[in-house]
Amino acid sequence: MSKTVRQWLFRGAVLVILILLLWWALRKAPLAEIWVAIRQLHLWQVAVILSLNALFYVVATLRWWTIIQAESKHVPFFPLLGVRISVFGVSYFTLGPQVGGEPLQVLALQRRYGLTYTHATATVLMDKLLEFLVDFFMLAVGLTAILRVGVLAETGWQFSGDLVLLAFLVFWPPLHIILLYNRHYPLSGLVRRIPFIRKNSKPVRFLRVAEQLAGRFCQRHPRRLLAAIGFSVLAGSGMLLDYALMTSFLNIHLTFWKMTAGWMMGWISLVMPLPGGLGALEASQVLTLGRFGFSAAIALSLTLVMRARDMLIGGLGLLLAGSSGFRGAKPLKAKQSKP
Repeated sequence: MSKTVRQWLFRGAVLVILILLLWWALRKAPLAEIWVAIRQLHLWQVAVILSLNALFYVVATLRWWTIIQAESKHVPFFPLLGVRISVFGVSYFTLGPQVGGEPLQVLALQRRYGLTYTHATATVLMDKLLEFLVDFFMLAVGLTAILRVGVLAETGWQFSGDLVLLAFLVFWPPLHIILLYNRHYPLSGLVRRIPFIRKNSKPVRFLRVAEQLAGRFCQRHPRRLLAAIGFSVLAGSGMLLDYALMTSFLNIHLTFWKMTAGWMMGWISLVMPLPGGLGALEASQVLTLGRFGFSAAIALSLTLVMRARDMLIGGLGLLLAGSSGFRGAKPLKAKQSKP
């Protein structure tokens, strides 16, 4: 079997899998109820929500592109925007905590723009680290809101455990960046200390080189690092603003801490090993808004609007993932310095 035939068979299999994922999601989704919920909104409100989410993806792509441009200035911005949407689509419709589409980022850089596999992975590693930098801070704020408004009953021991977890989550990303800046590589160091893993195996060597490349970005490009952190802050703040707008449009009026708690409960539900947090998202909003005196019907209306937004963007992402945007192309010749 020729290489061309194998490539076409692979692309066809990927496309079939993506179509099946989209079909399964649409079959399970309460489309009639979603439509009823959307009809409660004015057209301009729908436009605001979609425009704001489009801006999120632009900002998130700008963060990744800023990192890539430090060493590979030939990579354009707009094709990467489609890649980011594809990553969300694959992550949203598959099992797991809203991750899993990241290999598409590596694949796009490697096959379309000639970056080495290690270099492409290093940009994705740095991008995710900066995303976590703000996400974990937002997680700390959200959990603080949950405890503050009493959504979940806590004992003193549980509260102490939460503080320890919060401290770890908040301080790990900035500490990791500081270590990279000072030429210390915690991930590869940790893996090398695991006794049953071969120290010279290809995955371990690959992780070490990728982390070194990420560290080199921190050391050589501090301005780009600060710019990328700024884009992360904008994207993280935007998630909260998006939730605030939807609740306001549906006449769900909440104080800042209650609104933050509701958003956090929804975000936690997406960590469940279910495609799109199916069922968990609805339960989280019914529980949280019920504590604030809102009926289950109002809470479900909110989740249906959220579900419509995510399915629209995720479906578009799946279509982009299966399109010609990920076909093998002649890689551009780009000079890349050795780590």
